[in-house]
Amino acid sequence: MSLPFSSSDLKSDRVYELMDVESIQKALGRSRASVYRYANTDPEQGLLNLPYDPQKLNPELRNSDRDPLLFHPTEVSRFARDVLKMKQVTIQVQEPAQNETNRLLQEILQELRSLNQAIGTLRDP
Repeated sequence: MSLPFSSSDLKSDRVYELMDVESIQKALGRSRASVYRYANTDPEQGLLNLPYDPQKLNPELRNSDRDPLLFHPTEVSRFARDVLKMKQVTIQVQEPAQNETNRLLQEILQELRSLNQAIGTLRDP
């Protein structure tokens, strides 16, 4: 299994796009029903956000059962490697398209960082 990013990339400020069921279906070569069967959900009892299960494909936290199932790329690769015993799976992670909201959030983050740095220099004369 090869991933086009390292573990240090995951700890950075980058925001990666979560994978939906169709993306996982394409990446793993499994049917839609198979992906749902592997997902760590309980639709019959309507429970959301079940405890982590290493034998299942664990989705990101959801607020409602109407929210789509979304999965982090590292969880998908872990599942493919550890549970499905797949040797050659490539999960391509792409940064989300830059839109106005993302641009504004990046500007706010930059401003907060500069404020934090300025406050730090005032504390340590």
